[in-house]
Formats: sequence, C-alpha cells, structure tokens
Amino acid sequence: MSPSHFEVASSRSLQGQFVFLGTGTSVGVPVVGCGCGVCQSDNPKNKRTRTSVIFGLPDGMLLIDTTPDLRSQLLRERISSIDAIVYTHDHVDHVYGLDDIRPLCFRKGGPLPVYCEPRVERRIRRAFDYAFEEPVVAGGGLPKMTLHQIGLDSFDLLGATVVPLRLHHGAFEVLGFRIGNVAYCTDTNEIPDQTWPLLEGLDVLVLDCLRPAHHPTHFSINEAVEVAQRIDARQTYFVHMSHEIDHGSVSSLLPTGMELAYDGLTVPLS
Repeated sequence: MSPSHFEVASSRSLQGQFVFLGTGTSVGVPVVGCGCGVCQSDNPKNKRTRTSVIFGLPDGMLLIDTTPDLRSQLLRERISSIDAIVYTHDHVDHVYGLDDIRPLCFRKGGPLPVYCEPRVERRIRRAFDYAFEEPVVAGGGLPKMTLHQIGLDSFDLLGATVVPLRLHHGAFEVLGFRIGNVAYCTDTNEIPDQTWPLLEGLDVLVLDCLRPAHHPTHFSINEAVEVAQRIDARQTYFVHMSHEIDHGSVSSLLPTGMELAYDGLTVPLS
C-alpha cells in the first residue's frame, strides 16, 4: 500500500507529556495459561503489556523501545506518528516489535532515526536483516530506519537533551535515559557509581520493580523502594512488573511519592 492510500486518523497530542505504553515484564500480564489472582483480575491496572514509554517532546514524539506489543499499544493510545526511537538494550521484549513501524514510515515518507548502542544495532541487523537488503520482489513493505550509535555522551533530539544512563541488568550493561528532570530506568538491578550523580534533582523517576522476591537481573519491590528513597525524586513510578504484583494491594503499601505505573498512565513533563 502506498502512502497515498493512508487517511489521517484522529491522533492524540502528547506534547509536554509522556505516556506509559506498557508496564509489564517480558511475558506480559496476564501470563499465558496462568490462573493466579492477578492474571485473572478484573482490575485494568493489572493488564500489562511489555514495558515501553513515549515522550511528547517539543519537536516530536520519542519512543523508548519497540516491544512485541507495539502495534496494540499505539492503537490503544491513538498515536499515529513517531519521530525517533531510542533503545535501552537488545532483549526481545524491548526490540522485537520494530517491524510495527512500517506504516509510520510509509506515512512519514522516509526512514525513522534509531539511536542505540552497538550491541543493540547488531541485534537489529540480525533480527531484521530484510530491512537492510534490497527487496527481491517490489511491493513488499519494509521497516525503514537510519541507525545512529550512541554511548554515554548526551545528545540533542527533537528539541530536548537526552542523557544516557549506564545501568546494570544482571551481567548486561544497559541504558536508561534522562530527559529534562525525568529519568527512565527500566530493566536494572544495579545503578553503578558513575550514574548516581546524573539522577540528582529529578521530578520523576521511572524505575524497574519486578516482584516481591529478589531476582538476579531486576529490582525487587523492597530494593526498588530503597533505590527510590536514595534518589529522592518528587515522584517515582515503578514498571516492568510481573504477575506477582497486584496493583491494588501493593500500591497501598508503598511510601508517599511512589506509585505503580499502569498501561496508559500519562504524566506531564515539567
């Protein structure tokens, strides 16, 4: 289908805000085949797609990670355009929805800029090799992107400064990002010494919080609370939650200024 076949749909404006597209762990919640109370819950805040967020910046929409749920997330939030993508790391639940950018590329009329570390670029080039090859048959739609390698140096994007934050995710080194006074730190169980100074003076912290018990690659509830208390942002939202976290019961136990995020939660950018 050519770009001329697309009609402009009603689109939601997110400028000056960010929205949690997903807040769940790698298998999502409900978990396939699970009959636990959280997976069977009627509370919509216990329905969690894979973790991702999108920022409405001064010059466009910045997506962090492309989850396998990306298509449904964008439809749910009525988001019809993305202007750039940045990646935290190369795990499947954060990358493998990349093909869903195809209609956005058609509408944009060109490739989307993608910013990532070298490891993530290698994963993208392997998993989506067809996107970088000449099509065998004309007419096949391909995700179109331009890849830009990033490290720990800050860079300007869509009218804002993006500050990469080194995080540890078990044995993996991954990135979080600070944009203004908001820091996004999913998929981590350790914040290295070099990163703590970059987390000072936050209005909003978004932080990994997998389950009640200790985990080798994610913060538990108590660990996440301890980190949030040390960072002392005005407001903390926890993400990447498993089906071991019931939104209602866990929320009631959290300290003031800390909340469980949920899919669709929208927060202003101060």
